[in-house]
Amino acid sequence: MKIFATLSLLAFCALTAQATTLHIGPGHPYATFEQAAADAQPGDTILFHAGTHAGGQYVADLQGTPDAWIFIQNAPGEEAIIEGGNNAIQFSDPAYLHISGLIFQHQAGNGVNTDDGGSYDTPAHHVIFENCTFRDMAATGNNDLLKLSGLDYFEVRNCTILNGAEGGSGIDMVGCHHGVFKDNYFENLGSNCIQAKGGTEHIRIEANFFLDGGQRTLNLGGSTGLQFFRPDTAHFEAANIQVYSNVIVGSWAPIAYVGSVNVEVVNNTIFQPENWVIRILQETVDPDRFIECGDNTFRNNIVVLGNNLSTETNIGPNTRPETFTFSNNLWYNTDDPNWGGPSIPVTDVNGIINEDPMLADAGSYDFHIPPNSPAAGAGFPFSEPQLDYYGQGFANPPSIGAVEANPVSGTADPATMVTALALFPNPGGSPLTVRYALKNAAEVKIELLGQGGQRTTLLPETFHVPGTHERAFDFRVPAGWYVVKLVAGQQVLARKWVLVRN
Repeated sequence: MKIFATLSLLAFCALTAQATTLHIGPGHPYATFEQAAADAQPGDTILFHAGTHAGGQYVADLQGTPDAWIFIQNAPGEEAIIEGGNNAIQFSDPAYLHISGLIFQHQAGNGVNTDDGGSYDTPAHHVIFENCTFRDMAATGNNDLLKLSGLDYFEVRNCTILNGAEGGSGIDMVGCHHGVFKDNYFENLGSNCIQAKGGTEHIRIEANFFLDGGQRTLNLGGSTGLQFFRPDTAHFEAANIQVYSNVIVGSWAPIAYVGSVNVEVVNNTIFQPENWVIRILQETVDPDRFIECGDNTFRNNIVVLGNNLSTETNIGPNTRPETFTFSNNLWYNTDDPNWGGPSIPVTDVNGIINEDPMLADAGSYDFHIPPNSPAAGAGFPFSEPQLDYYGQGFANPPSIGAVEANPVSGTADPATMVTALALFPNPGGSPLTVRYALKNAAEVKIELLGQGGQRTTLLPETFHVPGTHERAFDFRVPAGWYVVKLVAGQQVLARKWVLVRN
């Protein structure tokens, strides 16, 4: 699902002849974001300079145009922190905003609030959050690091979301539509990492990493007061949501279908949940208006669990579990070699029970599987998703899980054969250790691909003999997603590296 031609739009905006840069910070023309936003015009860039900036900013009707977005970002190479406040920033009725490179921390209400100003028939729209960090809530209740209400056509990508309120969400959507969450890192959230409720529809959650996501890592639905539904005629909490190629580690329940319909959970790797794997619930009950939770899919997922679970599936009243589709999932119990399989509401067609998927190094969050894994090539064929967690193409038929064992984009050279590539700590901080093993001697080059497309050579082409090699690289770069690329002869391998904070 492609929401906007983002790159072409941004390139066009960058060339806008009338664009102005508005500088915020000590010694610059603007002291606060509110002041700069009051003067901003379509095509302008609002630039936060290094230092700590006051939260509690409220901005209404800040709007670019389709061919002239407004950019809100940190000055190149400078760390800009928006500190405290009830909200760091509340955007009311925004449009065509691209927000990037900022750190939001220690808010007492919500980290960043983006809403439609209460005018449900005129939603906020076309907002991108990229390379931002939302962290360390200064609250314990129902407080969210990123609150989205009545927002349509949006993306959250390459962001870090961690240390949320005990009763809140990492990202909470109420009545949002046509959104993408891609390549984000979530850690230590309270109630959930992502919540989609209040009539939320057409959302894609792809290639994210979730660690200790709270009560429900993905709350696909929820419980919303009737006055907050967008539109007010919605017959579901959430619908038409695609959960593709994610890694989910821990949490009380990784997947919760709650008053939702037509939700697809496909090709994810779920590792060691704490109490359930799946919950099927209906918290907003009104048979005259709301469709009972049902017609949802759980397919091509690797689930690695232990004997600690209460049960694999928790099913509440007023639901339709018999309408769910389960197929081609691999279930593996690390504690019981004689385990008979999960308790689920319908048969898992072509499911694989209690065979070790042969994860590369789950303790270091490396969830690659080898070509001889029972999950390799055992998935249900599909047109979506096309890419796995690492951005590699799925084979046909695909492997089960978030990582394709035989990526179609691979260029393996039998004369070289890199037999292993691992990064650690990952997620973690610098220094980064890169470990790789060569079957045969080869020229090796290692590169770091940055968030904005920049490329840094960590190790120039150097001749290496067969065997295992390990190098540590210490550098200071902003927190976020990176790709480490290893070129050995004609073989190219890439791994995501998540830098939590430096």
